[in-house]
Parts: sequence; structure tokens; C-alpha cells
Amino acid sequence: MSTVALEAAGVRKVYTKDGKPLEILDVERFSVREGEFITVIGPSGCGKSTFLHIMGGFITAESGSIRVYGREVRGPGPDRGMMFQEFALFPWRTVAGNVAWGLEAQGVPKSEIDVVVRRHLEMTGLAEFGHHFPAELSGGMKQRAALARVLAFDPKVLLMDEPFGALDAQTRETMQEELMRLWERTHKTIVFVTHDIEEAVYLGDRVVVLTARPGRIREEVPIDLPRPRALDVKKSMRCHEYRNYIWDLIRGESAR
Repeated sequence: MSTVALEAAGVRKVYTKDGKPLEILDVERFSVREGEFITVIGPSGCGKSTFLHIMGGFITAESGSIRVYGREVRGPGPDRGMMFQEFALFPWRTVAGNVAWGLEAQGVPKSEIDVVVRRHLEMTGLAEFGHHFPAELSGGMKQRAALARVLAFDPKVLLMDEPFGALDAQTRETMQEELMRLWERTHKTIVFVTHDIEEAVYLGDRVVVLTARPGRIREEVPIDLPRPRALDVKKSMRCHEYRNYIWDLIRGESAR
């Protein structure tokens, strides 16, 4: 059996709206094996991003626990890297400076930082843009820089909150392919939240479908598509069957 990298048990989140409790999330049990790529999808407002932020330690749950390699999460930490839909780059830093930021915060020697930054810029196709500032980059290149930054400090688990949602369709597909290539190379443990069913199927080893609010796990759908995956797999009949099956699950939850 593979090592369990991340697990959640009895995670419940409640917000207060107009003085009344509003239950957002209620996940009894969830686990991710080391090196697994999990995608999470569900109806709008089902709490999928909230769940990811609880895993990241940015939001505190009312009850339950999140553990990373057996250690309980009590806040953000270097064992988890978080990537958001917004690029979240420092505009006053160059691309190389942004990638170096996490390593600098950890006190890594500069000579080592330079090597790591160079390697990750090459890995993400930004080797020629290290001295550029974020304002000089396209949306896709900004997201590559954000990905290089989070990979550079080598987190055990990568949490991604709709990172390609703001990109145009063509750039989004390019970034999906790039992420797949990087995952094949690094085999990072990834939990990826998306609202795009095709994206969820293409990227994931398993697609976790949440119910309507409060978000519970409706079903976990194993994706039996060959790896490595090229974008052409999206045209396959099997991929369409997965998409239609998951869409029916989500449509049923949305109607409810």
C-alpha cells in the first residue's frame, strides 16, 4: 500500500450569515496517497475551495482534523504549497526573485537558491524570463512563475485552487499539459480544485465529487486513462464517458 500523504477526518466548517449558522462543509473521511493527483469538483458554493484552504491551514474548521504524513495541520507550513487562481506574484520582484522568495524565507544560502531557481525556471519554460517583472508577462507565464515558486521550496503536498480558471481556453489547455508534464517528472502529491469537469478528468487519478452545500463527498471516481496523458486523450470516448457521468452527479446535486 502507498503511504498516505494527506488525510481528513470529520472536517466541518460553519459560517455565520445574518446571525444564523450556515454549514459549508462536512467531510467525514478523505485521504490522498503519496504521489497521487486528486481533483475535486462539485456544484458552485459546495465548499471545495474552503476544504482546500482548511488543508492549507489558512482556514480553521469547527471540528475534525487534517494530517499530512501523520502530523496534524495547525496552520500554514512548508510541507504544503498553495497555488491560487490569482497569480499572487510580488510585482516589485523579478520572476527569479519571486521564485526565490520561499527559499529566502527559509534561510537557504544564496548559492543554493540560485541553483534551485535556475532549475525551476528551466523546468517551467521561463529560463529566458528570470529578469522580467510580472507586469511584463502574459497570464500563462505568470501562472508558470507562480508554479515555479511553489515547486521551488519542495513541499510534500501541492494544493491548487482553480489555478487556471482566469486563463483563456487555449492557454488553459497549455497549462494543463505543462502541469501534467511536471507531475510526471516530479510525482508530487497534488490536490487540485476545479469547476471544469474535463480538466478534472484529464488531470486526476481520482475525481472527488462533492455534494451541494454542505459539501460532503458524493463519490470518488477513479480515472482509468493511460499515463502519460497527452491532450488528445480528451477526445477519447472513455474521457467523454467520465465527463458525462460526473456531470450527471453534479447536475443532480445542483438540482437538489
